[in-house]
Amino acid sequence: MINNTFFINLIRFVLLILVQILVFNRLNFFGFINPMVYVLFLYWYPIKKNRTNFILICFLLGLLIDIFSDTLAINTAATVSIAYLRPSIMRFVFGVNYEFQSFKLNSSTRAQQFTFLALLIVIHHVIYFTLEIFSFANILLIIQKSITIGVSSIILCLLLSSLFSTKKE
Repeated sequence: MINNTFFINLIRFVLLILVQILVFNRLNFFGFINPMVYVLFLYWYPIKKNRTNFILICFLLGLLIDIFSDTLAINTAATVSIAYLRPSIMRFVFGVNYEFQSFKLNSSTRAQQFTFLALLIVIHHVIYFTLEIFSFANILLIIQKSITIGVSSIILCLLLSSLFSTKKE
């Protein structure tokens, strides 16, 4: 029988796609800031699950966002890259604690959780905007877009994750 985490991840998957497509793709703060909150799926996905399935799910996530956003597989490439790099990012942020079998994201400090989310978003955005602009002559534009949209994405992801997090009593 399929367990509860499958349904939670399925609901997160569908809701983050819908929120990204229906709300955040239509927002343009200051004319060019378009936050990407679907990266939260990579943050919330369970740590000790099958890595191949995770990469395939992230491929599907990026592909669906690309289809509805008309972005020619840029989201897919950035999302799959982050899915592949996620264990290395986790080892960098959490250190030795990540290697334990009983490690959970909720048991880490808020600073570690913020650093992990920020690294996921910043690396995703650098890959995304490098592929979108595809010119190292415009490196300043890539950096500018990565920082401005990255900061707005981090703020909105922190708000959404605090809104939907389970409270520890």
